[in-house]
Amino acid sequence: MGAYDQTLNRVETYFDKTATKTWEQLTSDAPVSKVRETVRAGRDKMRALMLSRLPADMTGQRVLDAGCGAGQMSIELAKRGAEVVACDISPSLVNIAELRTPEELAPRITFTSGDMLHERLGEFDHVVAMDSLIYYTGSDIGKALKQLEPRVSGRVVFTVAPRTRLLMGMWYAGKLFPRSDRSPVMIPHDADRLAQDVMEQGVKRKLRAVDQVTSGFYISQAMELRP
Repeated sequence: MGAYDQTLNRVETYFDKTATKTWEQLTSDAPVSKVRETVRAGRDKMRALMLSRLPADMTGQRVLDAGCGAGQMSIELAKRGAEVVACDISPSLVNIAELRTPEELAPRITFTSGDMLHERLGEFDHVVAMDSLIYYTGSDIGKALKQLEPRVSGRVVFTVAPRTRLLMGMWYAGKLFPRSDRSPVMIPHDADRLAQDVMEQGVKRKLRAVDQVTSGFYISQAMELRP
């Protein structure tokens, strides 16, 4: 089993067995702690930033929401008219996403669980992957993009944990989640070094940094691979 598969298994165990309730609450309107309020707000800002990289009208465009979680990004894409394939490693989170999808948008979203890189998912106009590659090394991210690149005609927009002392200090101090439901450790990346790692894996398109979002305990870097 390779490094990507090992990490995938750890992520699946966390999201599908350990912390499903935590993430169900975090991605809802339910009251949460002050710490998690900053995470919720940061995720909202990052979702808006990623969506700003895509067309306002996506009618007829096929989009992969890679690591769809509880479905917030998928719903926003469907509102723009996209035909969304919403994939997550956690069947439990996919079920939550399906239940939360407004009835009028449901025909535009195909929910599925499993590996977001699997060829069975087909080809796409765009791919978004919010916080679903944050646990992987630069080489594994490069390998993932190498698999996606020939199947995507437009942009691949995703996030990584930026290499900042503040982020890693907070993470290792365990302030984000109690030990019982803390996620697998994120791997921080320098944007330029990550671009080099991706190129070394044979990705032809240039990887560019978009912007960072910082909201209390949420710090994330948006990256973009485009034609």
